[in-house]
Amino acid sequence: MTNSVQPHGRHRAPLPPVQETAATAPGRTAPHSPGHASPHAPHSLRSPRPAAPAQRSGTGPAKQRDAFFDNAKYLAIVLVAMAHAWEPLTDHSRTAEALYMTVYTFHMPAFILISGYFSRSFDMRADRLIRLVTGVAVPYVVFEIAYTFFKRWADDDPTQPISLLDPWYLTWFLIALFVWRLTVPLWKVVRWPVPLALCVALLAVISPDIGDDLDLQRVLQFMPFFVLGLFLKPEHFQLVRRREVRILSVPVFACAVLLAYWAAPRMTSVWFYRRESAQELGVPWWVGVVMTLALFGCSVVLTACFFAWVPRRKMWFTVLGAGTLYGYLLHGFLAKGSRFWGWFEDYPWLHRPVGEVFVSVVAAAVVTALCTPVVRRVFRFAMEPRMEWAFRRDATAVARERAGSSGY
Repeated sequence: MTNSVQPHGRHRAPLPPVQETAATAPGRTAPHSPGHASPHAPHSLRSPRPAAPAQRSGTGPAKQRDAFFDNAKYLAIVLVAMAHAWEPLTDHSRTAEALYMTVYTFHMPAFILISGYFSRSFDMRADRLIRLVTGVAVPYVVFEIAYTFFKRWADDDPTQPISLLDPWYLTWFLIALFVWRLTVPLWKVVRWPVPLALCVALLAVISPDIGDDLDLQRVLQFMPFFVLGLFLKPEHFQLVRRREVRILSVPVFACAVLLAYWAAPRMTSVWFYRRESAQELGVPWWVGVVMTLALFGCSVVLTACFFAWVPRRKMWFTVLGAGTLYGYLLHGFLAKGSRFWGWFEDYPWLHRPVGEVFVSVVAAAVVTALCTPVVRRVFRFAMEPRMEWAFRRDATAVARERAGSSGY
């Protein structure tokens, strides 16, 4: 990609039992029956609300969403949009570069970790495969083509090819999620899944011949976060909600920003994208190993600090957590368009402190609007198509029944 706090004190109710669904691609509406996984991350739980008295499909009452995860996804997608808005400012502002590097350390790892957490029961069952295709593969194809035509028009580049094997801009996350979810059964049977996934990432970062097909460098280098999410439990999220963790996270974030401020002129932020090998970045292979391990550790720590400050109760923005996939994919047109059309060059004041604040607020407001229910209704045909015509009648019947029983 080239590119909130509820005081609970020491006595608070534990997180509700996990409802195994697909959470987040950075976010989408998903079924919530226990043991069910849907394609999305960017995939989600129902916002807390009284359970419907009526049963759907005759199988049981609708399940509730968990406000904590919807809040986390919304806040993370706001950080994604703001970081994209900061990118053009980083060449002239060391402060913007430091904030950019800090946010890039944890915003996508947080999404990916949540995606893994809600993919734990994924298998090759028909309804889950249907949701994987309609909720991940189809949006990938649609937006890969849409982004290509947008670049041809906005960047006056009629030669830009349509290539489903070479994800462009934000679509890498969808193809990565597709691959990660297919590998879930494997991670469940190996003895040391997280260390193994980390070894795969290390091998990837020292393998320049992997190439760009399916953005495999990113798929493999980000994979440890997905696998880590697969093996998290509700009590792990409860642990980071402890008061002492929230207090400790403040100096940790402050130190992270100071470290990023020091590192800004000394290292390239391309390391945070995880899309190239060490050799392609012009450094020895062992530097790639060290950087991968260091970034993994920093990302896990900052992600935990981020979760520590995510509200658990329902907020005004909780409902937007179900639409973060929409915000993620749609805001990319504006983020790229601002570069193609030279907005940051035409308005030099945007590079001053007041301009940096302005673009941050605009980015947050735009992505918030794109996560709203009205936008989801308009673009649901592309991001959540039913496509019953494409699957066998018995398979779609099973998928519909399970979706109905979980309040989909």
